[in-house]
Amino acid sequence: MKKSLCLLLIMLLLLPLTMSCQEENTEKVKVYVTNYPPYDFVKQIGKGKVEVTMLLSPGCESHYYEATLSELMNIQAADLFIYVGGESDTWVNDSLEILDSGNLTRLTLMDKVNTVNEETVEGMEHKHDDHHEEAEQRDEDHHDHEEAEPDEHIWTSPKNAKKIVQAICDSLCAIDEENATYYQENTAAYLKELDKLDDQFQSVVDGGKRKTIVLAERFPFIYLAKDYGLTYYAAFAGCSTQNDPSLATINFLIEKIESKHIPIVFFIEFSSEKTADTLCQSTRAQKRLLHSCHNVSKADFDKGVTYLELMYQNADYLAEALN
Repeated sequence: MKKSLCLLLIMLLLLPLTMSCQEENTEKVKVYVTNYPPYDFVKQIGKGKVEVTMLLSPGCESHYYEATLSELMNIQAADLFIYVGGESDTWVNDSLEILDSGNLTRLTLMDKVNTVNEETVEGMEHKHDDHHEEAEQRDEDHHDHEEAEPDEHIWTSPKNAKKIVQAICDSLCAIDEENATYYQENTAAYLKELDKLDDQFQSVVDGGKRKTIVLAERFPFIYLAKDYGLTYYAAFAGCSTQNDPSLATINFLIEKIESKHIPIVFFIEFSSEKTADTLCQSTRAQKRLLHSCHNVSKADFDKGVTYLELMYQNADYLAEALN
């Protein structure tokens, strides 16, 4: 009887330790990301073993986002923080430097690909904003030596998406070595899907009778264009904050649509579609959405729409535009 009571006492004493170990084993890796592409990539790689939070609210424009103090505190307590590293993320370094990031791992996605500078193609309006105008007042020759910024929309090419996915996998494996094989297997399967997407875009471009597309507003697809051999006309560069092109720019795009017999005019997500409508009304072109995937609507987010779904839709509409 005494022996049984001793065993029972030992079991009761060990129970909290056992429960603690079980909690540690089932605790998910906490990941914070700034926008939608890495959010979806982490979900595909980590699945049930990772808790991922997107800082940018669904339906919002990333170029105006800056983390709140409460969000910074949450990032500080996370295991992994993933951000793009472009103009939209200039707040990151200054904000995180004032916090004790502890064991937080940071992953800057633009460090994992070969970046391409924004470019101003024929007919495109030059990028400017209030800060630019103030700089011009301080230096009248500013426009002669303005440096181009790397375009941050690196995920718009599946070729870059593959590099980003591998980098995320490597970070998760380093943080959670116990589940490294799980992450690697999921990554290998997802990379095969990205290979198929890559092949689809190449097939669409190779099979098209033209290689030129028109976008009615800013053009966040320079990586897609460069990787698959497309030329383009657009109102503004990829990270421009301008929305309404001048009459001269609209007339230029109309002339290109008519002279090159362009059948499709593209607009991007969250657009008013006003310029696209004007171009289509002035020509025989139809309008289609070319989704940059930087964010999704609240409805799409709640439905769990994926990067692959959006990009395959892009490939379908691109096929229309090139034929």
